[in-house]
Amino acid sequence: MTTLSTANLNYTINCSIRNGNINYARKLFDQNPASRNVVSWNSIVSGCIRHNQMQHAQEMFDKMPVRDVVSWNTMLSGLHKIEKPEQVYQCFLQMTRVGERPDEFTFSTVITAFLNTTYNVLIPQLHGLLLCLAPSSSVFVASALMRGYADLGDCKSLCGVFDETFIKDVTTWNALILGYMDLGLTGEARRVFEMMPERNIISWTTLVNGYIKNKNLNEALAIFNSMRERNVISWTAMIKGYVRYGKFVYALELFLLMLNSKMRPNHFTFSSVLDACAGCSSLSVGNQVHSFILKSGIHLDVVLSTSIVNMYAKCGDIKAAFCIFESMEKKNLVSWNSIIGSYARHGLAKRALEEFDRMMKGGVKPNRITYVNVLSACAHGGLVEEGERHFNSMKTKCGIHAGLEHYTCMVDLYGRAGQLKKAEKLIKEMPFEPDAVVWGALIGACGLHSCLEVGEFAAGGLCKLEQGHPAVFSMLSKIHGEKGVWSSVIEIRRMMKESHTKKQKAGSWVESRSVVC
Repeated sequence: MTTLSTANLNYTINCSIRNGNINYARKLFDQNPASRNVVSWNSIVSGCIRHNQMQHAQEMFDKMPVRDVVSWNTMLSGLHKIEKPEQVYQCFLQMTRVGERPDEFTFSTVITAFLNTTYNVLIPQLHGLLLCLAPSSSVFVASALMRGYADLGDCKSLCGVFDETFIKDVTTWNALILGYMDLGLTGEARRVFEMMPERNIISWTTLVNGYIKNKNLNEALAIFNSMRERNVISWTAMIKGYVRYGKFVYALELFLLMLNSKMRPNHFTFSSVLDACAGCSSLSVGNQVHSFILKSGIHLDVVLSTSIVNMYAKCGDIKAAFCIFESMEKKNLVSWNSIIGSYARHGLAKRALEEFDRMMKGGVKPNRITYVNVLSACAHGGLVEEGERHFNSMKTKCGIHAGLEHYTCMVDLYGRAGQLKKAEKLIKEMPFEPDAVVWGALIGACGLHSCLEVGEFAAGGLCKLEQGHPAVFSMLSKIHGEKGVWSSVIEIRRMMKESHTKKQKAGSWVESRSVVC
């Protein structure tokens, strides 16, 4: 085979990567060792990262005879992509120790990688180093720094970066609005929005998202309705906001308005709409949305497929949920949690545990949510010994410390099985203070099994948190009634009347002609 020139090699490698043929690009790279330069190495490392071959990218990076700042930035971006802040930190340290001068892209990547992690405490140090190397930062880096200081809750430094940015464009102003919203300063964010010399659609959408995050849905809707121009991100943000606060029918109605405006939904839109269908148990609308996704030709990636699984399961069609799950080419931990949780909610404990075993054998490591689903399945299936085994193996096998939610599942497990003394003992030995959900699970079990002794213990615990909780009165009234102590029942009802406590109302969804009410 004829050896390619360096220019031809680099051009062909980049074309192959753009066309999705990373294997051919690697073959060309391997066949032309004499023609490689630092650009060839950078291209192949970047291609491996783009095609989710991070381990190979790391191996290639380690073999590079010569590296430039682009090489380091490429590797830092890849480590950020797979959410490895510790490795980003180590890579950045290695970069500075070998004498490579970081550029603005380096700082922006590292700062962004540290957001919402314990490494965010290093952001002021990065800022100091940046000032030493490049006193006048670009808009790109300034925006990253502002996000970093907002993540640290440092309003003064957030404003300081904005004031010190020599050239402010709309991106800088948007970053300031986002920072104020992240800090909960909605009034300041609105003031900045009104002061902006120019706004773009991102400015409006940032404001909408900010109000939603700060639980002001009405103000978010007012801003959304004021927008002269909307894109798919704007529509999706508002739909997601409705779903977040349980206004599922409003979310579906807004989705219809979006379609009528000829705006094409994307993966994130469909995912939020499917969550809305699941929230209001609207199977017929969920079916239509699923059909629309298939007809639109949108690729069913792991996120969207998991949303479909979740929708069918919560709407009661567990068979359809499993069929979609089985058809998924790739499954991540969220997908497995969805199907395990779905079987648990449907009372199919053995199926849930079978899927958990299949997940473990497939090498997928469980998390806290996985074990909540597993313990919930055991509770619904009355599998006490199985539940105890999984509860005890959380730490020994997976290094997961049981949280309050796991203890709640165990209380529910013992309660449903009638082992109320075990439930009481577990609550007394918990490393946390029990919350209303824990006490509620025990109270429900005491009512189910007419256990007055443990019921009074649970009632006392709940009343310390919420005085006059209706569940306490309902449970005690039921137990006394079943035991024929009617004087106590009359006394409890008198206390309810005097404290204006009303019995908790049950509710259900009714769907007629695709209208949920």
